[in-house]
Amino acid sequence: MLGAFLTTIFFSLSSIFANRAIRTVGATRANLARLAVAIACLGTWAHLVPLLGLGIGGTGFAGAGLLYFLASGVLGMGFGDLAVFAALPLLGARLTVVMTQCLAVPIGAVAEWLWLGTTLTVSQIAWSTVIVGGVALALLPSRAHPPRVRVRFSGVLFGVVAALGQGLGAVLSRKAYNVTFAEGQTIDGVTATYQRIVGGLAITLLYLAIRTLLRQGTRSARSDETPTAGSTGTGLWRWRWTAANGISGAVLGVSCYQWALATTPSGIVLPIVATTPLVVVPFAYWMEGERPTRRSLVGGAIAVGGAVALRIVA
Repeated sequence: MLGAFLTTIFFSLSSIFANRAIRTVGATRANLARLAVAIACLGTWAHLVPLLGLGIGGTGFAGAGLLYFLASGVLGMGFGDLAVFAALPLLGARLTVVMTQCLAVPIGAVAEWLWLGTTLTVSQIAWSTVIVGGVALALLPSRAHPPRVRVRFSGVLFGVVAALGQGLGAVLSRKAYNVTFAEGQTIDGVTATYQRIVGGLAITLLYLAIRTLLRQGTRSARSDETPTAGSTGTGLWRWRWTAANGISGAVLGVSCYQWALATTPSGIVLPIVATTPLVVVPFAYWMEGERPTRRSLVGGAIAVGGAVALRIVA
């Protein structure tokens, strides 16, 4: 459970750093650099640190659960993340986050129950529902805060795909751990993240390669790769937010996420991780000066209360 709570903190910081990175170097460069930072850090832990003979570090690109971790990355960090980016301009940030985070909870819980036989108690289901309800209350668009874009049906489909990626990706990680432990092997959260992110990176690179081929010979606008006009900084210093984004999110955040899934059902981990957009609120106020709304505070209080109660009954 501690891993799930730490995940929300690191993911929240990552979202703040991601916004600054995109304004500085552009979305595509920021995303690729984030993954590059993650692969470098995680790969060093998994492959090089064990060579020092210190008794720490990972097991490299091996293990009984390797294929399941790769599949988890393909679904969650590959197709899932791509679907999120596709949904954002069609649904807006609030509705995209609600669909992705809230739908992933029942998807993961039901899939793990059907496949792995993991059952939750009535109390756990009830408090997980309270958490999801608090997140929805805080983030769902309203008359006072309507979506900033025209909501389209295709965006809803991308939102569902993103939720499926997150929910099923978590269940595949649970399966990977089960297979690993059944073979008498062990794997730490950092190495599991490394194996998972390789699968996600493969899908991301494939998507970018296809998009580049389709765009060759055209002069279409590439605003997603253009830094904001007001961005500051020169040289390598411009990439500091990208490095911070990669370390806080893809390295520390996902490692804590995998650590949580190693011992805790996805139906419990996913509701806690779903509070990430609410944990962002104080960080956004502190670092960006963005004031929270009353509804976000009420919904956040409900979700946090549900998370505390879930920790007690779990």
